[in-house]
Amino acid sequence: MTQITRPKLRFLGAAGTVTGSRYLIEAMGRRILVDCGLFQGFKNLRERNRKTFPVRPNTIDTVLLTHAHLDHSGYLPALIRAGFGGRVHCTEATADLCGLILPDSGHIQEEEARFAARRGFSKHKNPKPLYTLKDAEAALERLRPHGFDQRIDLGDGVAARFIPAGHLLGAAQIRFEIGDRVVHFSGDLGHDPDPLMRPPKPFGGADVLVCESTYGNRSHPDTDPEAELAPVLKRTFARGGTVLIPSFAVGRAQGVMLHIARLMARGDIPYVPVFLNSPMAVDATDIYHRHHAEHHVSREDCVAMFEIAKRVNTVEQSKDLNTRQGPMIIVSASGMLTGGRILHHLASFGGDRRNTILLSGFQAGGTRGAVLADGARTLRMFGREFPIEAEVVQLQSFSGHADADEILRWMSAGPAPTMTYLTHGEPSAADTLRFRVKHELGRSVRVPEHLESVYLDRPR
Repeated sequence: MTQITRPKLRFLGAAGTVTGSRYLIEAMGRRILVDCGLFQGFKNLRERNRKTFPVRPNTIDTVLLTHAHLDHSGYLPALIRAGFGGRVHCTEATADLCGLILPDSGHIQEEEARFAARRGFSKHKNPKPLYTLKDAEAALERLRPHGFDQRIDLGDGVAARFIPAGHLLGAAQIRFEIGDRVVHFSGDLGHDPDPLMRPPKPFGGADVLVCESTYGNRSHPDTDPEAELAPVLKRTFARGGTVLIPSFAVGRAQGVMLHIARLMARGDIPYVPVFLNSPMAVDATDIYHRHHAEHHVSREDCVAMFEIAKRVNTVEQSKDLNTRQGPMIIVSASGMLTGGRILHHLASFGGDRRNTILLSGFQAGGTRGAVLADGARTLRMFGREFPIEAEVVQLQSFSGHADADEILRWMSAGPAPTMTYLTHGEPSAADTLRFRVKHELGRSVRVPEHLESVYLDRPR
């Protein structure tokens, strides 16, 4: 057993950035990792995935996941391969979604290593994947699903429970009881009027709060998503164009298809072919059917969302899409253009000004999505530059994250913690929210640094 005296929290990721969520609790003789995410975006962040984990994986007793997105779960296969031998606790829907996301990530890691070897992009003669499909499948065997609001005894005076966070199926806040102290992790908080998910359960107070700050410097516009989406689609169809929607396969793809189905059913936009070019998104849509209690989409709308698109499963079918003419809609992963089939569609359709690229979610710094949102007219893919003549639209009403005002309202529902730590945000977002928490709520608040350690017991 690891010898640990004063309870401590170490910020191993998501400090100063919106990716790589990893927090280590060291208390009561135990090491507990909260989230095990991949770093994404800028190269200097991605390179952290290849570095030796800051503590020996075989000294970690257990892992708890807030939700299934890769920036929260995607490093898990690598951690297990490096020696972590414990259980991974999560909600039931998170376990289901990890069953899609982690194997897909392992497959992509292998594909990228092979591509780098063929093209000579790597400085290594034989580039290796961060982990493989087999590693990802082994990680799934460690998952231990739990219902919301159930007390999980982690031993030695430590217990936890998952609390609904909105944002995504299975997404949870995690509330720890550590001796006589309560430590609360917000996870990724959902947007209150989300088209799919129910809002997060209000904060109930804690001694220490670790809260996300993704949109800490922004307020979402009070805009109906369908009112924002419809004119973009109509003008693209009028010029015979194709609408490319890079979308997260889990969560965003389902929301986008729901709104398109409703617009077509009302006659607000013409019927055109809609293609869902993401086998993982197809499977994720099935999971939404199985977890109706977590979202507020009717069964009828759920069926419509599922049926509106023609599913593209094979690589050959995906390639065939690139030979078609518009008007049509292609929804494909990944949401920040970091990889996947959407890149091949961008290479084929991005150079035609009749077409439109719809960015439907947060674009982390350093990703191709962020580059496009900033107005770039070329995009580097497959080792060369491709011209972008298509219209680029950043939708403002499709976020799955709470904005700054919603985070403050969520915090205000409970008594003030001794200290609030703001993580999972770009520096400007985290610091803007820090200022508001301090001056509007009058609470003690800090933005921690990467690898910083803080004590969780009462100040001495």
